[in-house]
Amino acid sequence: MRIDINCDMGESFGAYRMGEDEQVIRHVTSASIACGFHAGDPGVMARTVGLARDHGVSVGAHPGYPDLVGFGRRNLETGPGQVKHDLLYQMGALSAFTRAAGLPLRHVKPHGALYNLAARDERTAGEVIDAVLLFDPGLTLFALAGSLLAKMASDRGLRVAREIFPDRAYLKSGQLAPRGMAGAVIHDLDAVRSRLLKLLSTGRMECIDGAEIPLDADTLCVHGDTPGASRMAAFIRRILEENGHQVKPVHE
Repeated sequence: MRIDINCDMGESFGAYRMGEDEQVIRHVTSASIACGFHAGDPGVMARTVGLARDHGVSVGAHPGYPDLVGFGRRNLETGPGQVKHDLLYQMGALSAFTRAAGLPLRHVKPHGALYNLAARDERTAGEVIDAVLLFDPGLTLFALAGSLLAKMASDRGLRVAREIFPDRAYLKSGQLAPRGMAGAVIHDLDAVRSRLLKLLSTGRMECIDGAEIPLDADTLCVHGDTPGASRMAAFIRRILEENGHQVKPVHE
């Protein structure tokens, strides 16, 4: 089985440092880079794209709500077309840096609250899909495995990478457990190993209440802002390779 490991990166801003990008980049195959709305700035975008280039890592845009204060994790009220226009703006910004670095932009992955809302809300999902199709229909859309967004995007002809979060708890609905819920973020490496191996062998994910749901995986996410992200990324890659899986970017 071939599978991608992606990490949300480039989420520093000005003098504020976020994440372990220089260490994480060694263990992943795709980088989803913040585009300045929820995190990141032009200098950070340029440095992170360069980091991906130097390590042979595939680059994608990681657009979110215009919410630096809330790190894009607050639901914002939007009018018709606003999500689409915000995504077009952010993809355009990052693509300037990928062109300057001589790299193709390979994928798009919405961030935070926008990602979670698009996974279940038809209007939001439609605007995300519209933006990607208008910008570059050859891009891959990273979407929560089993979500409404993944289905709608596939139905409209986009290439979709079904995303799984080994270090996040799931609800029976297939949604990620809210970060405020006890146990929503999993730090225990043995638990991550057990969940991941079960998913890869059976196609089923254990939920926070002990139930199981069927899920398919094309890419595994490591959150760059989580403490110990580089250790988690290295651990996940080692599990995959020790069990005979090829770790490759989605476009390969």
